Amino acid sequence: MAKLTLGARAPALSLPDQDGKTRSLADRRGKWVLVYFYPRDDTPGCTVEACGLRDAWSDFAQRGIEVFGISGDSVKSHRKFADKFKLPFTLLADESKAVIRAYGAFGKKKFMGREFDGILRQSFLVDPEGNLARIYAKVKPAEHAAEVLADVAALTAGSAEAASAKRSKTAKAPTAKRSKTAKAAPAARKKAAKAPPKSRKPAAKPRKSKPRR
Repeated sequence: MAKLTLGARAPALSLPDQDGKTRSLADRRGKWVLVYFYPRDDTPGCTVEACGLRDAWSDFAQRGIEVFGISGDSVKSHRKFADKFKLPFTLLADESKAVIRAYGAFGKKKFMGREFDGILRQSFLVDPEGNLARIYAKVKPAEHAAEVLADVAALTAGSAEAASAKRSKTAKAPTAKRSKTAKAAPAARKKAAKAPPKSRKPAAKPRKSKPRR
């Protein structure tokens, strides 16, 4: 699987949520979506990350940011985790780990000196057009919610400024063209007025015919 890059199309996903209902990224087109991968339900780091997103949920909702939390746990495990910590966002069950692998969120991990393969704690911010706007390769659970909010605010402001600049440039272009043409016309008339009138050449005199002898 090729490494995902900023600006690339986010890999498609369609998975069951904590209620068994299928959710897809395509259904969220037009909105910001945080797709975050975590190792396991109800474990210390994963709980801190999920509760951080829960506590900032009003700010996420205000900015129109949807959240998909994905792990290899079952639908039943997700339901229990969401109920225990009153999580207001969507948890998706990827028991086959197909989507997890598609995003490159599965690989080598180390814990207490032991190396093993597992789900990496990574996140991907998908913009309203379905492209990757931010890639969080190493997530700090306690700081992640604030980090995402700050990034969406900056990206939204940047898009607004770019759109405003484009509109301004488009609006000024015709005016500048008309102004240049308008200035050229009086200058041409002024130059014509100053030019001396062209003198006419005297008509050629008729030749006298010689008498025949």
